[in-house]
Formats: sequence, structure tokens, C-alpha cells
Amino acid sequence: MQRDAGISQFEYVVLATLSTAPEQTMRMNLLAEYAGASLSRLSNVVSRLERRGWVRRSPDPSSGRTTLATLTDDGFTVVEDAAPRHVAEVRRLVFDPLTKAQQRQLGTIATRLLRAIDPSREPPTPS
Repeated sequence: MQRDAGISQFEYVVLATLSTAPEQTMRMNLLAEYAGASLSRLSNVVSRLERRGWVRRSPDPSSGRTTLATLTDDGFTVVEDAAPRHVAEVRRLVFDPLTKAQQRQLGTIATRLLRAIDPSREPPTPS
């Protein structure tokens, strides 16, 4: 990601997560959870993304104690441009080394893990 898009993997995760959120906005504490980071680490990264004009922060109108992060149009463009390279790299590193049988096995394992993490969530349909 750094070489191809000029952003770190973690920055990409933050931008991509926001890109799929309703109105491209999330509470910072929830975004930290989704990104697998501490609120402190997320705050530092969001500050960098704000300086680049890709994310903006604002107070949550429903709770004065929380902050919202919103992906800007420029930030969405960054995600759109980086996503195909990200997918290609994941495919190259994770799926290409596996046989078709191993790929199916990985899908079965991932589905089982997702169900353990969130039993109410519907598993993804295989493509």
C-alpha cells in the first residue's frame, strides 16, 4: 500500500472502513474497534488523514462525548484508486499460493470463525 498508493495498510483500513459506513461516517470508538486499534492510535492516524483532507472529525450531535469521523470525497477517491491494487495484492499473497481445495478449506475456516465472532451475522456467500 505504501509503495503503490502512498498510504499505510492501516490508513487504507481506516479509509475503506469509512467508505462502507452509512453516510461514510462512524464514531471514532467504533472505527477503532473495526480497525483493530486503540483509540489513541486511531486518533493519530485520523489526524494525518485530516491534514491530507481525506477525513474530517466532528462532534456527534447525538452525544457530546463522542466524535465522528467522516470520509471526504477526496478520501473516497483515494480508496477507489487503492482498492484494485489492494485486492490484487491480497489475491497474490493469500489466494494464489493455495490450491483450489485449500482455498475452499480457507473459506470454510473463515466462515466458522466469523460465526464464532458474531453468531447473528449471515456468512458471506461464496463467489
